[in-house]
Amino acid sequence: MTTIPTIELGIPKNKVRVPRIGFGTMSMPRVYGAVDDKESIKVLNHAIDIGCTFWDTANMYALGHTEKLLSHVLKERRNEVFLCTKFGVVTRKPEPGEAVSHHTDFITGFNGKPSYMRKCIKESLERLGVDYIDLYYLHFSDPDTPIEETIAAMAELVKEGKVHYLGLSNCSADELRRAHKAHPIAAVQVEYSAWCTDIETNGVLDACRELGIAVVAYSPLGHGLLIGKVRSHDSLSEDDWRRTHPRFKQENPDNNDKFISAIENMANKYNRKPGQLAIAWLLAQYDNLIAIPGTKQIKYLEENFAASQIKLSDEDLNKLRLLIDSANIQGNRT
Repeated sequence: MTTIPTIELGIPKNKVRVPRIGFGTMSMPRVYGAVDDKESIKVLNHAIDIGCTFWDTANMYALGHTEKLLSHVLKERRNEVFLCTKFGVVTRKPEPGEAVSHHTDFITGFNGKPSYMRKCIKESLERLGVDYIDLYYLHFSDPDTPIEETIAAMAELVKEGKVHYLGLSNCSADELRRAHKAHPIAAVQVEYSAWCTDIETNGVLDACRELGIAVVAYSPLGHGLLIGKVRSHDSLSEDDWRRTHPRFKQENPDNNDKFISAIENMANKYNRKPGQLAIAWLLAQYDNLIAIPGTKQIKYLEENFAASQIKLSDEDLNKLRLLIDSANIQGNRT
């Protein structure tokens, strides 16, 4: 039987082992095109079956629909899943007849106030159909609320048993250090991939190493760019959010093609898919890292999860590092 690579997440005297590859649910609503809830539920159940049990969601994904979607599986299999969700983003309600394509279209601000957190945790628990969250993140910092105040309020949820661990998402190194002083932070979620290495230069990865905090890498496949299937802007469906992303604009896929081709060539050497190679490279960057690729298909779920079994040679890791550092990726990250 294949051993699933894991890491210890948490704080001293209160740690839990979780798989190094989890499941990100941002793409389950209509973010990268059409999706069927029944198919999504099949994918979620299969994820548990193969051991992909570190699940990440947020109250803002599909304006709450994604949390409700997960509840269909959690009602029978809650004890098999390490469940993570987030709060802190304020969204407006859709206008009558307005389609919910991507949740970012509905963002109106950020709120880290204790009263808002209380409202959000209550709603998330109800939508998910559970009585506790394993890892609860502040999604984005609120510029009008000191992060110490937010974290102190979140720590009360730990005392009450509604939350087991606290995390930050999209934070700065300074915010992380300040938050960690207020209450131990178990994980930081940030975009990290061969396509986006900002965490390596902005101090966040250094702070995580120093403080012993796990990194949860979202978009480890560069929103699909690193799997090599998006070679032109026209290959994206009309309702695909990536059509508005700077790196997927008409002129940029062609500019990025050389970078992707180099990854494909190395993946062929290992008889693996480009996306698997990209995830394997990412896992090698920090021992305390979890990648959370998302997908709407069982085929890609299995491919992504199998990437944890790939061990790249030191020579190839160095080659990839040189490639990434020298690549002229076109378009801003967001």
